[in-house]
Amino acid sequence: MKMIAAGAAMSAATAAPVGRPIQLHCDLAVDPKREQEMLDNFEKVFRPVAKKQAGFIDLKMLKLKAAIRGAVPLKYRFELTFQSEELRQKWIATADHARVWPLIENTLTDKEFSVTVFEVY
Repeated sequence: MKMIAAGAAMSAATAAPVGRPIQLHCDLAVDPKREQEMLDNFEKVFRPVAKKQAGFIDLKMLKLKAAIRGAVPLKYRFELTFQSEELRQKWIATADHARVWPLIENTLTDKEFSVTVFEVY
């Protein structure tokens, strides 16, 4: 009996994940006078709260170093990876998100930033 239960548990653990993770990208125009404030809030407040959310995989703030080809993007790109779009939507509907996102958004010169969601392969 125990072998059957163990076998079923192993099958569930090795089964392919349902769907693909998603990655959200936001290109942000950060006020140059508030750049350090944004980075501090990202590292010390936003990231620790985001890491605790169901479905969280990764979170990065990318700072443009060089534009080699094509249109020059904004200086910062916010990059969030979650197990699914549904879990990301649950996270942005929380009181925690409502508390910590404005700490980033309030440092922006343009709040009409681009938002794109990708499937991760």
